[in-house]
Amino acid sequence: MPWSGATKFVGREKELAHLHQLLQENDSVAIAAVAGMGGVGKTELALQYALLQREFYSGGICWCGVKSGDVGLQIVQFARIHLDLNPLTDLDLIGQVKYCWQRWGEGEVLLVLDDVTIYKEIQPYLPPSSSRFKVLMTTRKHFGKIPKLSLDVLEPQAALDLLRNLVRKERIDLTPLPPSLQGKGEFDSPLLAGEGLGERSIGELLALQLCERLGYLPLGIELVGRYLARKEDLSLAEMLQRLEKKGLNERSLSQREDDMTAQLGVQAAFELSWDELNDTDKQLACLLSLFAAAPIPWELVESCLPDVDAEELEESRDDMLLNLHLLQRKERGIYQLHPLLREFFQAKLQGLDVAEEFKRSLCRIMVAVAKDIPDSLTLEQITIVSPAIPHIAEVANHLIEYVSDDDLYWALTGNGQFYNAQGLYDKAALWYEQCVKTTKQRLGEEHPNVATSLNNLAVLYSYQGRYSEAEPLHIQALALRRKLLGEEYLEVAVSLNNLALLYYFQSKYSEAEPLYIQALALKRKLLGEEHLDVALSLNNLAELYYSQGRYSEAEPLYIQALALRRKLLGEEHPHVALSLNNLGKFYSSQSRYSEAEPLYIQALALSRKLLGEEHPDVALSLNNLALLYYFQSRYSEAEPLYIQALALRRKLLGEEHPDVAVSLNNLAGFYRSQGRYSEAEPLYIQALALNRKLLGEEHPHVAVSLNNLAKFYYSQTSYSKAEPLYLQALDIFERRLGVNHPHTVKCGENLAILRADMASQQ
Repeated sequence: MPWSGATKFVGREKELAHLHQLLQENDSVAIAAVAGMGGVGKTELALQYALLQREFYSGGICWCGVKSGDVGLQIVQFARIHLDLNPLTDLDLIGQVKYCWQRWGEGEVLLVLDDVTIYKEIQPYLPPSSSRFKVLMTTRKHFGKIPKLSLDVLEPQAALDLLRNLVRKERIDLTPLPPSLQGKGEFDSPLLAGEGLGERSIGELLALQLCERLGYLPLGIELVGRYLARKEDLSLAEMLQRLEKKGLNERSLSQREDDMTAQLGVQAAFELSWDELNDTDKQLACLLSLFAAAPIPWELVESCLPDVDAEELEESRDDMLLNLHLLQRKERGIYQLHPLLREFFQAKLQGLDVAEEFKRSLCRIMVAVAKDIPDSLTLEQITIVSPAIPHIAEVANHLIEYVSDDDLYWALTGNGQFYNAQGLYDKAALWYEQCVKTTKQRLGEEHPNVATSLNNLAVLYSYQGRYSEAEPLHIQALALRRKLLGEEYLEVAVSLNNLALLYYFQSKYSEAEPLYIQALALKRKLLGEEHLDVALSLNNLAELYYSQGRYSEAEPLYIQALALRRKLLGEEHPHVALSLNNLGKFYSSQSRYSEAEPLYIQALALSRKLLGEEHPDVALSLNNLALLYYFQSRYSEAEPLYIQALALRRKLLGEEHPDVAVSLNNLAGFYRSQGRYSEAEPLYIQALALNRKLLGEEHPHVAVSLNNLAKFYYSQTSYSKAEPLYLQALDIFERRLGVNHPHTVKCGENLAILRADMASQQ
């Protein structure tokens, strides 16, 4: 028995306790199997258990290495040496083993069988049915109903502790950030953001990244840790870079030391299991390695192999890959490869004739999934789509050359659409930008999919408030579509609508209106009256008229858009919620509060149900309902909604976004109405500064902020501060909205009241 064991054994306390419990549960023979993939530490756990429980097993601990020779001979040899037993020589080997078990000394006995591959080969030598005999096997396989402890990789903290024990603590704690990694955001891994990790030094972060890179596999961590201990001038950062560059071929992963329990390096340990697979099993393992290092829905695997019998695939998965712990079952229908096994199988894939076919097949399947991602996602749809997202990303980032020209756009835009629909604009922007760049490189500057990519990115920039970046992209997309498709094409109508929307955001109403009207007319001509794109144009034109104070023109368009969306989408859809919200906003502005409130409440409840609590549409509904309550002097109901809306917008959109400025302004107005002036003033100032920065000096939202700050100073009788602000606001309103717009009229009234009060004090 290898009694020395690892002197640096960490992170398995729960497993040791569970193992002892398993071995004590049966009245007769208790057989507990420590099962797991190669390198996970099965033998080490068995050894540490034997050492820990040496006194408990007073009748002896017999350790048999199954690969070291015949188990029966090892048991007999143990009995002769340690128990002075001499089996009769005329007995066969099984008889001699039984002789030994029958005359074994008193006390609890533990038989350890290390690295069992075929249960039938060791079964004849197992001890008799007696509660004092315990049998512990380590194996890479499943053995039917035998109680089993499945050993997983280490938790991040335990992995770090193991590495710290192998490498001097000071070497990790005092490691500086190397210049090559400074400012590169190298520690953004989601695996390093787990609870309980706390504040980390640079050395600890590098060490954690090393552990993560090794998939928290004990053998990998021990090999790399011992290698670093021998190479004192080798930095953690350089070790990490070597692993990234060479993977399983990095020499540290194969250089085991004599005092290690493990007998093989990582790759050699994996080879043992690989050699047991047949061709079908190997092909399946290699196909799985093409998926991202994330949970894999089994239906996607089956889709990649439409000509292979589903039951045959299932047998390879369950009887071989799972049985040998080369694959993990995460939950029903979801499986995952360990990252190092994934690398191992990827290397094996290169030698298979089907490698190219597998890559193209995976690309086709993931493109098909990407095409089915809707523009607007409910929580239910997000749950359905989410498992495929990392695999679509894997195709886009590493297999794009195997995607056809026709599918290129979808491979790159699928994830962007997924994040955009949730209001996760920063993540979406990365994908849309990549889509524009790659489609241009592959398809050339003048291609319909390039125009669509430009359009998507421009719309996203508009929602982020990045108007100066959005406008030239919109113009390019519209011009390209007109050139390639002609005037009467749906994509042209879409570009007209989106460019108009950008101008609307910028309050360039005279430029937006003719584009909206053209888009609506073209959609009606091409699609008929009952189409969702027509409903969208009706809604957008209504928003424009509302913003211009053209209320009699806006109301019927709002109503038509809502009715059309309800008819085409049903009652429960995010677009229906937006139409409810917009019509509620219209009624609220007309002081028709009893009509507005139920629409707002429906919109908020529907958005929460369909989109979850953290979505820009939910923030919009919270803000608008709060504004309604404010108008009705229902202040205790308004305040928490304003605060929630502001916090949600900051979280989702960042500090610098026009919607954040709106929430700051509204909350400031609430505080002013409550006489909470010290809380109101900084919010008004922040809102004004933010609007100026994002929208420029001439935007109506800037005028609104100027008017509101002036109103605040007026309430403080700071007339000298208020008057120039009113004048600036009135000038912008008159020039941008016209003298008859409600905002212009109201600002003029505010200025008149101020001047009257100033005159009365003279």
